[in-house]
Amino acid sequence: MLLRPGRDGDAEGFIALIDRCWSDYPGCVLEMEHEERELFALESYCAGRGGALWTAEDAGVVVGMAAILPAKDGVWELKKLYVHPDAHGSRLGQHLLQTAEAHAAAAGASRLVLWSDTRFTRAHRFYEKQSWVREGPIRALDDISRTLEFGYAKPLDGVLTLSAAAAASAERRLAEILVACVEDGASVSFHAPLPLDAARAFMRGAAQKVAAGQCVLLAGWAGGVLCGTVQMHFAQQQNQPYRAEIAKMLVHPDARCHGLGQSLMLAAEAAAKQAGRTLLTLDTLTGSAGERLYRRLGWTEAGMIPGYSLDAAGRSEATTLFYKRIGD
Repeated sequence: MLLRPGRDGDAEGFIALIDRCWSDYPGCVLEMEHEERELFALESYCAGRGGALWTAEDAGVVVGMAAILPAKDGVWELKKLYVHPDAHGSRLGQHLLQTAEAHAAAAGASRLVLWSDTRFTRAHRFYEKQSWVREGPIRALDDISRTLEFGYAKPLDGVLTLSAAAAASAERRLAEILVACVEDGASVSFHAPLPLDAARAFMRGAAQKVAAGQCVLLAGWAGGVLCGTVQMHFAQQQNQPYRAEIAKMLVHPDARCHGLGQSLMLAAEAAAKQAGRTLLTLDTLTGSAGERLYRRLGWTEAGMIPGYSLDAAGRSEATTLFYKRIGD
């Protein structure tokens, strides 16, 4: 398998590849004369817009392609990522995607976006596995295929507040973070080994609370990988309209000590202030790295409860309660 810069001369191979990929989806029609004319000279099209194009070939046959173009203000758009069905499972798609993302990052990109036909469910699972999340409403194209598209996005580094749709699309990746943190000893209501299905069910519940307006779910990326999250639950009591609780602040063990936990907490405080919540509370394992982080960020200890929970070996653990006032 050879991965190389794409050329205008690859046009016949690109057209055959896309036509083969679309053939698995009823109603998807590759119309060249008016809708996909750039495929006749795709290298020139991408280069003229400051972007880049790659071709994957096997024994001289085009089996994969990807392009990426600058949009505006540090945003780059992934375009035309296709892998021949015979190469599915070969990690070729991941290689193409990572190559395009690395090119954009080297060019100064801060955020990546893409659009994907709502029928391409396999592609959606692939993007979500690679830390992309749903963004914005569905868009309709006035084309022969009557295309409806999902928007996907991710920052290369930074924190996003997830909509209900984005939270649902991030379910698996957030669950993987939860599993890894529990395995590493985090005291977050679960014991290791935590089955992925159970973690996914928990994160699905968080997405439902986002949809119901009961929770704000934030996610953090480092190097284009979704590797941290925190939740803010609005107090439901009638006499506490100004309070919210911070919960499940998680950073994947492989991404710690680079400031992502602090970024997540500061973003949660900003979201609370925007929502009019002026009193935040949380609890954390006494003596944990989380406790040290919260103290460093100016949280005030309200007290310690011994024997609050049990670790995986059945030993009792203490928890420390914190609060923080923000805004007016």
